Amino acid sequence: MSGLTVDRRGALALGFGGAAALAWPARAQDAAPAGLDAAVDTIVANFMRAFETPGIGVAIVRKGQPAWLKGYGVRTMGRPGPVDAHTRFGIASNSKAFTAAAVAMLVEEGKLGWDEPLTRYLPEFKMHDPAVTGMFTVRDLLVHRSGLPLGAGDLMYFPQSTADAAQVMRALQFLRPVRGFRTGYDYDNILYIVAGILIERISGKSWRAFVGERLLAPLGMADAVTSRELLRTDNVAGRHARLGPPVRGVGPMRAIKPDEAPLIDAGAGINASVTDIAKWLEVQLALGELPGGKRLWSKDSAAEMWKPQVIISSSDGGTDANPARPVMSGYALGWIVQDFRGRRLISHSGGLSGQVTQTAMIPSAGIGVAVFSNTEDSVSGGIRNAILDHLLGTAPSYDWVASYVRRNKQAQDEAIASTSAGDAKPPGGKPSLPLAAYAGRYRDAWYGDIVVTAKGKALHIEFVPTAAFRSVLEPWGTDSFRTRFVAGTGEDAVVTFAVADGKVTGVKMKALSPLADFSYDFHHLDFVPVK
Repeated sequence: MSGLTVDRRGALALGFGGAAALAWPARAQDAAPAGLDAAVDTIVANFMRAFETPGIGVAIVRKGQPAWLKGYGVRTMGRPGPVDAHTRFGIASNSKAFTAAAVAMLVEEGKLGWDEPLTRYLPEFKMHDPAVTGMFTVRDLLVHRSGLPLGAGDLMYFPQSTADAAQVMRALQFLRPVRGFRTGYDYDNILYIVAGILIERISGKSWRAFVGERLLAPLGMADAVTSRELLRTDNVAGRHARLGPPVRGVGPMRAIKPDEAPLIDAGAGINASVTDIAKWLEVQLALGELPGGKRLWSKDSAAEMWKPQVIISSSDGGTDANPARPVMSGYALGWIVQDFRGRRLISHSGGLSGQVTQTAMIPSAGIGVAVFSNTEDSVSGGIRNAILDHLLGTAPSYDWVASYVRRNKQAQDEAIASTSAGDAKPPGGKPSLPLAAYAGRYRDAWYGDIVVTAKGKALHIEFVPTAAFRSVLEPWGTDSFRTRFVAGTGEDAVVTFAVADGKVTGVKMKALSPLADFSYDFHHLDFVPVK
């Protein structure tokens, strides 16, 4: 996602929400009582009611006080299992700060240098431009200034595919930049996969093992695992989304299945409870120091990880619609740094299919907040902001529920405006060739192959690396067709064939829904016929 928007994969939270739409308008929030327990209960209840949220987990840490931990609602709608302080959620891109900390530990040991060329450690690393390859440093892996487009390459692991780490490394040279190297900010996941490869190459241990042994274990994060594959409990939050009609992000809430690949673990793989994440926030606020005095990383490394490296956004500050809008926000090493109500906020968000999570700290106040949700709606960001306001004693109080309802309603209205008769509205035009003429095998350099076949009176498409992407193709304008993937299986795509002299010369795509998460980066694909 881009710097000022939030969606379910998003790792970029400014605490304002994404594109998922509401089932009904919410009433204004009830006033939050003064006591912490009652205040948080009221805040969470207001949002859960407005967004039909099945379950929420909250952690609050305050200097010199025990962590405040609580679960609300149920793990999966329609089932009785409650969310509690030990329910595991996929923390998604909040995992990136763990990867940054792992790199920082290797830097402290003298095994890596932040500003050393990456090819010193990974000689096979190649970007599209050889000059960029030569300049690319270890630091550049973690700060989203590579020049790659937003979400570049994400279709290799959202949803799960056959791609492996070696294929990801090879794919980088075929992903075309959209801006100059280090000239601006575009969020990616793929370079965190490379960071995981780097950690393994240098330490001799897999990313999973290194993070588990060097971070999770010393912190006592007993509920946490470094990959969804390693979960061995039923106390796991379910996944929920609005699957339409007419498009994903609109309609009633439904339970869905996880779909992320283990390949993304270094960028989005950790599963943890709010009990675990409180310990992570505490060691962050302590600048790497554990309660007994032992250090995981130095104060210098803590400062390095919180130092902005690239500007995400700038503005004139708060407005009536968003009183906490930052004057400036930047991306550091696995963290977003911005101002919030006149203080420095260190934060991140994480989104997977069916879950969105938030972590946030205000170091000057000695407080940290985490909010985990089992839905794609933007509820976690709103709860985060409301709790921060309460902890900071912000006055007058602001109606964050109404603010989020307005934003989501606007996104919903824009999506519905592109639909007709309960379904997405097809454009004018029709196929210019007999259906059999579109059939064939087509290849994209970084993703792999698709196979289009003519069966009876319809075309069908198979995304060879991604087993979940199999569908009939329905006519959708001139030489274009849309998919009909199984409900809950990612996002549908519009598939457009380039035709010249009666033959298909290439295939391009885009997501069907205007609310589609950026990780469905169909628009980065450029297929050519395989001869």
